[in-house]
Amino acid sequence: MKKGNTVFFKKPPVITSFAAVCGSKESEGVLGEFADITLVDDMYGESTYEKAECKMLSSAIALAIEKGGLEEKDIDVLMSGDLLNQIISASFAARDFNFPFLGVYSACSTMSETLLLGAMLINAGYVKRAVAATGSHFASAERQYRYPLELGCTRPPQAQWTVTGAGGCVISDKGNGIKIVNGTMGKVCDFGVTDVNNMGAAMAPAAADTIMQHFKDTGTDADDYDLILTGDLGALGSRILKDLTWEKGYDISPKHVDCGEMVYKVIEKEFQGGSGAGCSATILNSYIFTKMNAGLYKRVLFAATGALLSTVSSQQGESIPCISHAVQLEV
Repeated sequence: MKKGNTVFFKKPPVITSFAAVCGSKESEGVLGEFADITLVDDMYGESTYEKAECKMLSSAIALAIEKGGLEEKDIDVLMSGDLLNQIISASFAARDFNFPFLGVYSACSTMSETLLLGAMLINAGYVKRAVAATGSHFASAERQYRYPLELGCTRPPQAQWTVTGAGGCVISDKGNGIKIVNGTMGKVCDFGVTDVNNMGAAMAPAAADTIMQHFKDTGTDADDYDLILTGDLGALGSRILKDLTWEKGYDISPKHVDCGEMVYKVIEKEFQGGSGAGCSATILNSYIFTKMNAGLYKRVLFAATGALLSTVSSQQGESIPCISHAVQLEV
């Protein structure tokens, strides 16, 4: 059933297993306790950062399958994407597995979109099990979207730090775990921000639009959730989000947490916090799912956000279109 922009699942698909890999810097924060693999060396034994990013993603996918007591033959499809040109980390990681691959590009909102699309395929009866996964690497994203690391450029105060990490989960048509009850498809929002360092300000309107649309479609509000989790807005973007929803009559402040604010031990050292497709993916597939399985969170609205820019569009002076997709998770 569909109402507005939200799809309701008659038989909610279930997240039966999950896994996360995080970098050395990220392991100093909350991920150090909850991630399955923490890197000592962010090169991960590879010759380039891009290869390391691919290996992290492949490891998260393989581990999520293994933790579910499954084998490759049990998986019907992998849905994955990343930040690099032509989603090469996801495509190259897919070479390691003998099951179909559907590439998804939604920038930092890739985790929520793959969850939503995977749940749709399962609910429709086309597949029984799907893997949703994504990741990012600070070094690969930095030199693609901003500056070569060797230049040692000064980071402005509104900047965020791209998370080095990857996360993935197995979504099944049956079993025990976290249910995907419904999902809200986001619309592209563009408020004219052109600063590639100011991702929080660019993405906050998209997060606000999707969250409020979700409330409208489902007849809920912030009080109905234990947690409203956004991805990668950082400290500045989170404040903007809460202001935007407040103006429309929704006070999400008591329930809202952003993955970008959670990921690092001392956020002030990393300016506005974390960003990147791996930010929400690692937090969700380690800390959040572990807490949900323990019964500490029973209903979570997960709305990752993505800036749909490219190196070409930024160099041509284009503003940054953004999107957010949301899934309602319950135990």
